[in-house]
Amino acid sequence: MTTLFISDLHLEESRPDITEAFLTFLDEKARSVDQLYILGDFFEAWIGDDERTPLQEQVAAALSKLRDSGTDIFLMHGNRDFLIGQDFCDRAGATLLDDPTVIDLHGTPTLLMHGDSLCTADVEYQKFRANMRNPQWQQMILQRPLEDRQQMARQLREISMAKNQGKEEFIMDVTPEEVVKDMEKHGVQRLIHGHTHRPAVHELMANGSPAKRIVLGDWDKNIWWLEAKPGEEPQLLNEPLN
Repeated sequence: MTTLFISDLHLEESRPDITEAFLTFLDEKARSVDQLYILGDFFEAWIGDDERTPLQEQVAAALSKLRDSGTDIFLMHGNRDFLIGQDFCDRAGATLLDDPTVIDLHGTPTLLMHGDSLCTADVEYQKFRANMRNPQWQQMILQRPLEDRQQMARQLREISMAKNQGKEEFIMDVTPEEVVKDMEKHGVQRLIHGHTHRPAVHELMANGSPAKRIVLGDWDKNIWWLEAKPGEEPQLLNEPLN
């Protein structure tokens, strides 16, 4: 019984190499597994399920095919694709997860998050995140014409890139105290998340006992995934993108 976790693929038309790597990953790595979890920033941008670009349709069809082969697929919002809705999930055969979510991973309670909520040192971003995750704001945005939303997505991306260039590295990483706080809130000794693009396995203390925080990698120069099997420690793996 194998479970895979991935995040931060940032799929977009300008990176067909990542799309091809993902489709190959589904055929070669995920085809016979029991569950596949995608923990946010699956797409570089998402402005509504009504856009339906060729890339989005191709990815939905590939996921649906995987689901039909017997793999359960779970999808979590990231900071880039938080407007993914039920319509896309239905087409892809995926179940949309709340952020955060606790699962029973082969007998071990495990907290799943995208990870951006852990970066509390970036106060400006956390204010932005609160606005973007407001259901009323999202409903208002989704009611705007598609072209308006496409323009807004381009502007937000440019603003984000400009602001991140001037930020110190520690600000864009998780706050250690926030990690412990969330793990203790949910009563877990294992956390899996993405977002920071800093793949690693971190040892820490939570709930008075040793704990682990596993950070998934982004798909840029390498593809990253976490493989979990019963009775074994989850393995963080990677391969060159090309």
